[in-house]
Amino acid sequence: MNAKSWRAVLVPAVALLAAGCSAPDAPAPPPAGAPFDYQLGRAYPPPDGVEVVVRDRSASPLEDGYSICYVNAFQTQPGEDDAWPADALLRREGAPVVDPMWPDEILLDVSTSERRAEIAAVVTPWIHECADAGFDAVEFDNLDTFARSGGAITVDDSVALAAELVDAAHRAGLAAAQKNAAEFAGLFAREAGFDFAIAEECAAFQECDAYEDVYGAHVLDIEYADVLPRRFEEVCADSAVPESIVLRDRGLVGPSDPGYVFENC
Repeated sequence: MNAKSWRAVLVPAVALLAAGCSAPDAPAPPPAGAPFDYQLGRAYPPPDGVEVVVRDRSASPLEDGYSICYVNAFQTQPGEDDAWPADALLRREGAPVVDPMWPDEILLDVSTSERRAEIAAVVTPWIHECADAGFDAVEFDNLDTFARSGGAITVDDSVALAAELVDAAHRAGLAAAQKNAAEFAGLFAREAGFDFAIAEECAAFQECDAYEDVYGAHVLDIEYADVLPRRFEEVCADSAVPESIVLRDRGLVGPSDPGYVFENC
């Protein structure tokens, strides 16, 4: 076994032990280096060779493969504002604080233990629905909402909620993915107990090492065709990017839709 292979085995185990979880009992992360697809816009039969798929919690998992359940846990999903208690929404001068990149999503207020408990009470049933449906893992999106909160939320607030949600996922038999927040990967693995990472555009922003230093080969990266600064073939040849990497269209549409893009290395 070469040095990189040893790192793929040891690094996730160290992160689990540091988080107070025993490696033998922890749910398994996706197979290291497995080809994957990111199907949030539409679920469809995956292209040949794909072994891992990320799908929305409203979709069904793969019948044969490793399935990750997408849950928007740190801000509202479009059209689901009513699913949240009114005081769980982050407000500034009485108005809900929206994500500047996704103006139909409102940031959740994770700044106090009481608010986090309210949020966890909404998200935990979703986690169990993912497990009951047959998913293998869960991805908690918008972990990095604190960076868009104007100082109302701290990274420690997000770590505290993440720890509750990861514990709920593990109890349900699901592995849990850190989503983005590369510069805090060590903190989230250590304090929240994440098992692997899902990164967006870590190759484009040259930050894949931040994830791999913590999670070894258990890193999945999505690059988007509209902003990738170099050819995808060059990205695939770069030893600094994860083996599990996919090129997708920004809308994450299906194969029959205009603008569909899918490439694996």
